[in-house]
Amino acid sequence: PRFKNASFLARFPFASIELSDEQLPLDVTIRGWSPFIPTDADNSSLPAGALEYTFKNTGNSKIEAVFSYNSKNFMKQSGGKARIKPISGGYILSEEGTKVNPEKKGDFAIFTGETGTIVDHCWFRGGWWDPLTITWNSILRAETRNTSPADADAPGASLYLPFELGPGDSKTIRLMMTWYVPDTNLKYGQDPEKPVDEECDDPACSCKDPFYKPWYSGKFTSVNEVAEYWKTNYNDLLQKSELFSASFYKSTLPPEVIEAVAANLTIIKSPTVLRQRDGKLWNWEGCSDNSGCCAGSCTHVWNYAQAIPHLFPKLERTLRETEFFPSQDSEGHQTFRSALPIRPVATTFYAASDGQLGGIMKVYRDWHISGDTEWLKKLFPQVTESMDYCIKTWDPRSTGTLEEPHHNTYDIEFWGPDGMCTSFYLGALKAYCEMGTHLGQDVTKYNALYEKGRKAIESELYDGEYFIQKIKWEGLNSTDPVKASEGSWSSEYSEEARELLKKEGPKYQYGSGCLSDGILGAWIAGVCGLDDIIDPVKVKSHLNSVFGYNFRNDLTVHSNPQRPSYALGNEGGLLLCSWPKGGKMSLPFVYSDEVWTGIEHQVASH
Repeated sequence: PRFKNASFLARFPFASIELSDEQLPLDVTIRGWSPFIPTDADNSSLPAGALEYTFKNTGNSKIEAVFSYNSKNFMKQSGGKARIKPISGGYILSEEGTKVNPEKKGDFAIFTGETGTIVDHCWFRGGWWDPLTITWNSILRAETRNTSPADADAPGASLYLPFELGPGDSKTIRLMMTWYVPDTNLKYGQDPEKPVDEECDDPACSCKDPFYKPWYSGKFTSVNEVAEYWKTNYNDLLQKSELFSASFYKSTLPPEVIEAVAANLTIIKSPTVLRQRDGKLWNWEGCSDNSGCCAGSCTHVWNYAQAIPHLFPKLERTLRETEFFPSQDSEGHQTFRSALPIRPVATTFYAASDGQLGGIMKVYRDWHISGDTEWLKKLFPQVTESMDYCIKTWDPRSTGTLEEPHHNTYDIEFWGPDGMCTSFYLGALKAYCEMGTHLGQDVTKYNALYEKGRKAIESELYDGEYFIQKIKWEGLNSTDPVKASEGSWSSEYSEEARELLKKEGPKYQYGSGCLSDGILGAWIAGVCGLDDIIDPVKVKSHLNSVFGYNFRNDLTVHSNPQRPSYALGNEGGLLLCSWPKGGKMSLPFVYSDEVWTGIEHQVASH
């Protein structure tokens, strides 16, 4: 039933399992993979994968064996019509949909490229575990079962491949998989009350699709077509994916860094990242088992991600095009969670200061990576509207800092200037000036703001050791914190909170705290190609402070009333914030006592 010994090796995009057992004169290696070829977005987006089983006879006599692969019909939907259909060398798990949810239809093909493959299209029908029991009986007896395709009620299917191995011989069986689920009921985002001025006239655009349709549904017409493409191009895609993997793991970076990068690259191949029918990217923040979590290619979350712009730069540019066109209104306000299908979306909530300002830096980065100045020219008027909106909304007195309450990645608003979001502001101003100068635009006003802001962050927001926040909530254009919190799910003020407001100021600030993200805009600027937008000596001092104060080798005595299971007990981790000099509020910004892996990576790479 099981091999005694197993070892696992991850070499993205490959995973290898080695199996052995003293009772069997057989070594087995299983290698799973799916195409991942930098700059080849289409082949890397294929709904396809493979398991390669290699068997080696380690004994002194011939082995007769039967390979089988067995699967229940996991495509089956309650109330639907599940079938198992034929395909050369295997079977197709199929669902035709239900009356209530006709979009719940699709096919999943499992097949080999081997002649002589025998297929059981319909397991023994019966209740409880009957189908599994009968299938296992066939396996125990090394039998094969050949049954015809079933139009309904097939609980599962198997394929069998008998083979022989002489002493020292080996054989690899290639098990290929493809899927085709062309329709969904996924839709996200509120449409604007008034139609936008410019109607999309691109017939290839997905903006008028009622629901999300995956990219491959526009390239292939069926699972059989995908399967044929997969079989025909398999060797070429394998060679190119192996080339990437071998090159990546030859790096002289420390193994801990390689592992961290590889672990995060897997996210690109997960359902966290969607690619709609017209080829544009749209992303969740993460995934639960059966659904995405936190929609809309959230700009302040995806600020941290640096893999796609370098490995698939054309795809990354579709995110900028979404941010600055359908997700930005005529005032320059960007909705930081884009709609799905991608289309104009209502701007009914705060803009995200770090997300919108980060987007300006990322336009600069993506322009440099692509070298496409025509692309920059197309975006630059929208970038100007965005930049002007940020100045008008958060820095109306032209201080060079963000004074007015500004929403950010912690799902709250900071009141008064702070190192984190002001560093984004300076990076965006610097990027804007660089782009504008190249295009022959007058950037005098923006450069003056940058110089003023740099002086302010280095003097007023630097405490001699690290960058802080100067909490300010009076004398601003914005209404008081209680009024401003109306309609915000995270910040409503109870009577108790109003009493705290009188004593401590607005909820959810960091003030004198040492924030791990406290100079994040300088890191974003650096990886976008904008060096030293803030005094590098002070930036380094901040990072040393983050390491000194926020990194804990042991969290046994650390209390976190929010989500302590992220890191606890004798585990180590980097806290989002600490208050080594006092001043922690009764209600500091949410998440402050937590450990986030991504923040650790950002600080380490900075």
